[in-house]
Amino acid sequence: MKKAIYPGSFDPPTFGHLDMIKRSAQMVDELNVAVLKNNAKNPLFSVEERVTMLRELTRQFSNVTVGIFEGLTAEYARQVGATVIVRGLRAVTDFEYELQIAQTNHVLNESIDTMFLVSNLRYSYLSSTIVKEVASYGGDISNFVPESIIDKIYKKYNLEK
Repeated sequence: MKKAIYPGSFDPPTFGHLDMIKRSAQMVDELNVAVLKNNAKNPLFSVEERVTMLRELTRQFSNVTVGIFEGLTAEYARQVGATVIVRGLRAVTDFEYELQIAQTNHVLNESIDTMFLVSNLRYSYLSSTIVKEVASYGGDISNFVPESIIDKIYKKYNLEK
């Protein structure tokens, strides 16, 4: 049984994230969407809110679970029995950083391989940071995130849409 994790902050989840989840879930027996709890950052949504959103957005995938992790990705993979880490590449600029992380994860846990998926062209520009920037100014984010979380994002900025 091939088990993978797709780690990230998912703050908030975007159509790009969902595309990666859908595509990678078709390649493995089980996919764990691993939400990073990083106390050093100041996320828009709590880790619990992000997990709830992701569970709602992925409920149609029978082989997808959502978990929370803190610390090293390689160690979380070991804890859940995953042998693959899924990472998305939006542009060539992502590759050098992601390659270093993949190599480090493999040194930390030799049973881990990283699977890079090139983002769908529709989402190659998209990041959670862009979503937050546009939303903070009241811009239209309907092309970036699922409808079910749009109001949640605007609410964080005390905006009504």
